Amino acid sequence: MPVGRIVKTGSRYGFAYGAAYLQRPDAISIYTPELPLKDGPQLPRPPLALASALRDAMPDAWGRRVIAYDMRLERAARKGGAQAAWGAADSLDEIDELAFMLRSGSNRFGALDFQCSAEHYIPREAEPTPLAHLASAAERVDRGLPMAPDLAACLLHATSIGGAMPKAQIRSEDAQHIAKFGRADSHVDAFNPVKAEYVAMRLAFEAGLDVSRVRLDSAMDTDVLLVERFDRPGSSNEMDHGERRMALSALTLLGLDEMLARYASYEDFAEILRVRGAGSAKTTLAELFGRMAFNVLVGNTDDHARNHACFWDGGRLVLAPAYDIAPQNRVGREASQAMLVCGQDRRARLATCLDAAPKFLLSNKQALSIMEKQIGVIARRFDAVCEEAQVSAADRRHLMGRQFLNELAFDGLEAELSVASSRLPI
Repeated sequence: MPVGRIVKTGSRYGFAYGAAYLQRPDAISIYTPELPLKDGPQLPRPPLALASALRDAMPDAWGRRVIAYDMRLERAARKGGAQAAWGAADSLDEIDELAFMLRSGSNRFGALDFQCSAEHYIPREAEPTPLAHLASAAERVDRGLPMAPDLAACLLHATSIGGAMPKAQIRSEDAQHIAKFGRADSHVDAFNPVKAEYVAMRLAFEAGLDVSRVRLDSAMDTDVLLVERFDRPGSSNEMDHGERRMALSALTLLGLDEMLARYASYEDFAEILRVRGAGSAKTTLAELFGRMAFNVLVGNTDDHARNHACFWDGGRLVLAPAYDIAPQNRVGREASQAMLVCGQDRRARLATCLDAAPKFLLSNKQALSIMEKQIGVIARRFDAVCEEAQVSAADRRHLMGRQFLNELAFDGLEAELSVASSRLPI
């Protein structure tokens, strides 16, 4: 049974719940503050063109590139061969949002899927494909090179997850994973970004944060990070998606879109969780504060609001496990977080985090304790986790003190963190 229907009106996309769905005793809203359960069409409030809760289920930067690639491949085939019509990529701005909804795979982020028919559900599935083949396909898309249509289709239907890095969905024995590949232009990176993200995610787990489980693999002589999907608790066979958990990004919870993402704030996110969250607000907000501080300590300045998510059960929110904790290349001395940390201050400093502590229901002492624990774990366990990942000696020297535990992260808190700082290997 379909939940509802999306209709394009001018440049906006309205949504209306189906009458049969509204009559179900177990019906839940897609997200009540944005799309409450009620009759009739609902248009997104300006300046949004599409409800953010629906946008969460659509492909993001990388997935859109794959769809544009597939459309170009189709056009080339109609003209008599891939090489004959291979040229500049389609402009993503020229592709209708409905095309993005209907062309990517059905195994999307969260619980939603988009279909043409209200009567017949036809999943767009990716056939089980060796990781090496997906890695090769992702590299060809990244480089703008042609490939065989059957391989392009496998990548297309395995790409329903957001983000800018090349990735695909795969299954292991008992879980579903996102496979994140290195970029074709990875030579511009000062360190191996796949292994650096693995190290950051593992250290976040050891510091007591709730994070998605990760492991490293390789394909085509390239490192691959496998991140377990938290929105798919498990399934029994290759093509069974198992339970789908409704999940929403912090960008949606904040009522923003990509054009307004710069206004996303950790403090505002914390307030939403305080008011609408399930369970203990103090526990949830301490976890969110810990993630914010940890991002500062490992140089993850790509902590934008789509890189935070919550489960939604129709009434309350639950903070989902952390993901995409990825140290970024750093240029110059100062760094800024993608989300505002305290007021209009987004500087990548623990002092800025401490200023925000009251909004997370934390005293200064409690906030400092969280930071000190994280500093100690990173300092003690960095080398051991790097050994797990076989991080090169050159990358370790680059990462420690620049991305991980950069001295500027402690600016303004040297005295308060003197005990923890004395353990730093820099």
